[in-house]
Amino acid sequence: MATLRLQICILAFCASLLIPSSYSHDEKKHAALFVFGDSLFDVGNNNYINTSSSFQSNNWPYGETFFNYATGRASDGRLIPDFIAEYAKLPFIMPYLQPGFNNYVYGVNFASGGAGALAETHQGFVIDLKTQLSYFKNVEKQLRHKLGDAEAYTFLSNAVYLISIGSNDYFTPFGTNSTLFESHSHEEYVGMVIGNLTNVIKEIYKKGGRKFGFANGFPLGCVPSMRILKPESLGACVEEVTALVKLHSRVLAKDLLKLKTKLQGFRYSNANFYNQVNEIIDNPLKYGFKEGKAACCGSGPYRGISSCGGKKGSAEFHLCENVTEYVFFDSGHPTERVYQILSKLWWSGTPYVTGTSIHLMELFDL
Repeated sequence: MATLRLQICILAFCASLLIPSSYSHDEKKHAALFVFGDSLFDVGNNNYINTSSSFQSNNWPYGETFFNYATGRASDGRLIPDFIAEYAKLPFIMPYLQPGFNNYVYGVNFASGGAGALAETHQGFVIDLKTQLSYFKNVEKQLRHKLGDAEAYTFLSNAVYLISIGSNDYFTPFGTNSTLFESHSHEEYVGMVIGNLTNVIKEIYKKGGRKFGFANGFPLGCVPSMRILKPESLGACVEEVTALVKLHSRVLAKDLLKLKTKLQGFRYSNANFYNQVNEIIDNPLKYGFKEGKAACCGSGPYRGISSCGGKKGSAEFHLCENVTEYVFFDSGHPTERVYQILSKLWWSGTPYVTGTSIHLMELFDL
């Protein structure tokens, strides 16, 4: 079965490169999918940049469950954009930096593992949000050249834009942005993150973008790498990070409502996964998991040291026997099964995930 899935994946990849340059009637029925963000959405862009192994997932055992090889996805298998593409009847959305890929009839993925909304976040090692926007503008120019201004604008207006950003900015009390973080109040710092995000939304809107999906609220303070930071409370969630995540979600929700009143035709699905992921972590058996706190792959307590796949120069790491029993695959990322649960909820699930906004399915008019 794994071999068959790999063959299907390869065929899907080849087909994506062979799509004709003109748009057929059937192709126009599908809304394209453009993806921005961090490692929760990166399907391989970091494979093609000069960066540290800490920001890449291109070694075994990454990808072992579905693809049977490491694709650059920070999981054992598929990520949320992969499932959303499937639900929307699209092929896998290719990474922008994939060599030879330049046909955007189904969209493209700009996300970069480790990226933040702030340029200072892991600067020089990742593709920050502003750079991802510049890549999108390059695509927009190519579409206008190929289709003409009017048809390109229509194509981008019908497309859906998925964004997952901010997580890496909020690891900053313990990481690369500590000086920037310490020189601002929490409210000011979150305001800068959200401000950069809303600026990108407005720029995409100018090019025709109208339909957006935002993934936020992931409980960063409770990932395995956070649980090992404080020896005196080993295993506990880091509440300082959790507070930033909650503040981000509140400010984002308010600002999206403001944008809706200002930008004509602006529609969005805002998924806050905080409660759902916490529920899975705290009650793994209820969802078919056995382990909610420790990672499947890594080293140290809770396998919270980011050594999976040889990251950070580590030649040794531990790997669980059955990844489907775990909520977390590595020290900071969920397993494919968790991503699938969240994708279903975002697509058409219970309202408490999307709050007052619409389900993602409605943006694709399905």
